[in-house]
Amino acid sequence: MADTPKRVIKKYPNRRLYDTATSCYITLEDVKQLVLENVEIVVEDAKTHEDITRSVLLQIILEEESGGAPMFTYDVLTQIIRFYGHAMQGLMGNYLEKNLQLFSQMQQRLQEQSKTVYGQGENPLAGNANLWGDFMKFQAPAMQNMMTSYLEQSTNMFVEMQQQLQDRTKNMWTGFGFPPGSSDKK
Repeated sequence: MADTPKRVIKKYPNRRLYDTATSCYITLEDVKQLVLENVEIVVEDAKTHEDITRSVLLQIILEEESGGAPMFTYDVLTQIIRFYGHAMQGLMGNYLEKNLQLFSQMQQRLQEQSKTVYGQGENPLAGNANLWGDFMKFQAPAMQNMMTSYLEQSTNMFVEMQQQLQDRTKNMWTGFGFPPGSSDKK
């Protein structure tokens, strides 16, 4: 997808969104659908040509959160807010991104396993909560292995982030003329 140019959506002062690929106005729900379909998009202000993609995506998340089943708890949101302005802010985005990638890979593996067990056609688990519960019981050992792997990879990423922060701190202090490791001696 890196070679494919991003689909340009223009946002006009009247808050309407215009899809330049289809030459028609679209809704925020349509933008959400493009994201769900893995279409690479960029939203730009029609007047200033400023990239406002992130703010539109955040608007979609806000609408989803105000719906019936929010994903972010109070604690998660307050912790994210606390990372702004913190020394780890630059690393936190990368950490969250990598964790979401790992979680998506785990979800994909689970879906592939369900297709292997129940065939390639329509997934019978999608509409039946009892079948899904039975499937999850059957898949418990595989899920436990995937979660263990996920947590190990997440822990490794966190340790790597800590090491990067330590390295950056050492580089910063050596720039001030302090010898490396001098803070270790007291």
